[in-house]
Amino acid sequence: MTQAKRHIHVNAFNMNCVGHIHHGLWTHPRDRSTEYGTLAYWTHIARVLEEGLFDGIFIADVVGYYDVYQGGVDLTLREGIQLPVNNPWLLVSAMAAVTRHIGFGLTATVGAHQPYTFARDVTTLDQLTNGRIGWNIVTGYVDSGARGLGQDGLAEHDSRYDRADDFLELSYKLWEGSWEEGAVIADKARRIHALPGKVHPVVHEGPFYRANAIHMSAPSPQRTPVLFQAGTSPRGLRFAGRHAEGIFIGARTPEAAREASRQLRQAAVDAGRRPEDIKIYAGVAVVPGRTEAEAREKYADYLAHASAESGLAHFAASTGVDFAQYGLDDPISFGNTNAIQSAAQAAQKQGWTTRRKLLEQFTLGSRYATIVGDPSQVADELERWIDVGEIDGFNLTRIVAPETWEDFARLVVPELQNRGRYRTSYGEDATLRQRLFGQGDRLPASHAAARWRR
Repeated sequence: MTQAKRHIHVNAFNMNCVGHIHHGLWTHPRDRSTEYGTLAYWTHIARVLEEGLFDGIFIADVVGYYDVYQGGVDLTLREGIQLPVNNPWLLVSAMAAVTRHIGFGLTATVGAHQPYTFARDVTTLDQLTNGRIGWNIVTGYVDSGARGLGQDGLAEHDSRYDRADDFLELSYKLWEGSWEEGAVIADKARRIHALPGKVHPVVHEGPFYRANAIHMSAPSPQRTPVLFQAGTSPRGLRFAGRHAEGIFIGARTPEAAREASRQLRQAAVDAGRRPEDIKIYAGVAVVPGRTEAEAREKYADYLAHASAESGLAHFAASTGVDFAQYGLDDPISFGNTNAIQSAAQAAQKQGWTTRRKLLEQFTLGSRYATIVGDPSQVADELERWIDVGEIDGFNLTRIVAPETWEDFARLVVPELQNRGRYRTSYGEDATLRQRLFGQGDRLPASHAAARWRR
């Protein structure tokens, strides 16, 4: 019997700002990202994604701003390089109100929150969306954000993950262990809303956080949100292996994706979990047309609005290196970075060791792999990434918003459906975790959070 082909998971990748990944494209006449401060912009995107049967929308965020390149924020402000940037979590209620199925992967920086109140925020949204919330866990990577939070600068790279471990342990205790199943009975006749014997204070004495309190919210459909993560440094791998359910990688080729995927799945096994307990997503850009010629013409049109230097300024913040201090062909010294270690390591591995070579990677304003072609060509390449790269899906970044996702839904989705690689309907209502894994609403027993259940 022929084994059924795996469906490809797709999230729209966005940010609550003008310039996200493909810098400069906000200037394109069809781009609507300058409307990011309006609910109409976000509710339209939500409807487009649900019509296209996307898994959800993955919304990035950064606490801070990019002031490494040229030693300041002038270029960042002129080009709108993720500045100004608004809170992604406040968008969800509006988008959820006009949809029934899409999930929401939302970024929050550990150091900018307290577990006790953050746990309530997450539970609230998971209740309001009937279990469609995921949290993209980040530890921070720009000094500007740390300064804004009252610190002198970022804590050392690995210690930020230590803090995140402690943050999650306390959060797990609140989400999984404070309220037993059946604690809420809402019995009007007996005047009993919750049974006191089934609600318990959480006691936590960790290296970074302490608490002795009851979780303020009753359990939501998922209890713990679906957990996303993107770090692939050695410390990030250990963290992902223990906690992550969805992992976002920045590979440039399917072969590079395969290397990262195998490391990540092994990290899950090392943590006592199964390889299939994680879904791995690669970031890609897709430029489809009804014909290859139409796609190439569209791509050339996009290139005319992109800013390679803005992409380099973004990358400078990711690595902690001011590339503006180097001549075009001067060798770049990356050193030991305290920002995103995997970004600097990837640049050195690819031989992007001069400013000229780096700029060549940002012709579309970013260094993301870009797929251009007619629906069949795009589908061929997406399948190659899935099969060769041993990944589960994609974070589809916007080039022109919302045109990128409208084109994908209109042109690429039907081709993938014809190949049996994409869902043809959502089916019954489901939580985000059930939609992704098909094994229930709650984290499996093998996950680190399960030990705190009563």
